Amino acid sequence: MVDRSGSATRAILLSLLALTLFDFMGLIIKHLSPYYSAAELSAYRNIFGLVPSILVLWWSRDWQSRGRPLAMRQWKLGLFRGVVVATAQLLFYFSLSQMAFATASTLSYSNAIFMTAMAVPLLGERVGWMRWSAVLVGFCGVIWIMRPGSEVFSLAALAPVGAGFCYALSGVLSRLVDEDVPTPLINLYSAVCAVFAALALALALGGFSPLAKATDILWIVAMGGFGGFAVLALIVSYRMTEQSNLAPFSYFGIPIAFFLGWVFFDEAPWADLFPGAILIIIGGLMVIWRERRRKRA
Repeated sequence: MVDRSGSATRAILLSLLALTLFDFMGLIIKHLSPYYSAAELSAYRNIFGLVPSILVLWWSRDWQSRGRPLAMRQWKLGLFRGVVVATAQLLFYFSLSQMAFATASTLSYSNAIFMTAMAVPLLGERVGWMRWSAVLVGFCGVIWIMRPGSEVFSLAALAPVGAGFCYALSGVLSRLVDEDVPTPLINLYSAVCAVFAALALALALGGFSPLAKATDILWIVAMGGFGGFAVLALIVSYRMTEQSNLAPFSYFGIPIAFFLGWVFFDEAPWADLFPGAILIIIGGLMVIWRERRRKRA
């Protein structure tokens, strides 16, 4: 008999590892942002993140059992998803250079709100009053943190929200791909396209800067490695258990980001984040709770 509880536990631990790796990637981006543009960092992240994407596909049993196909009927959709991911990275990395680490990270968690809203026109899902209420609660949290109209509001505050929208769109687009296409193959198509999209954005927005320090190459490699292996850990965790078992733990990234921002950058934006961050978490958990009830029914 399969120990499903053990698999779920290992999957949860892997997902928490992925969140931590993503946050460490963000720390490096914020560390390098005074010397390199968001577009440059996005390009570097995608180039060095290709290796984990290839490893994920190579180790995929699903892909191997299907004869290791590389062609995908909806290849244009896979490539477009890569452009969306590159845009999300550009916006999020820019926000890290302009805002407190935890604030930018928290606003990017608005992706759950956008994913629910986009499920209606793009996936044809019926969204009831519970999920719309969750969207409203989460949106109020985003507005509370952004504080439009106040002295602390800036256009930079829109960047992580835009990143959250693009990350949500990339998630919805992956669900539009044929079900028989292995997830790692979709990820590889997007990763390859993200490299070219990020390079094009970097060249269009001023090109690449010379290395400020020789040690920066190590930081850049680490940034790509953290991001790539975070994706690897996340995909493996999704294959070990249902996504509904992992979703409630996704918001652990907010306190992790707050702690790391406080330790490494001496940032503690309590007044900026609360209670808005609590509303974002509540809105997301409401969506997750409704999804779990719907699946049981």
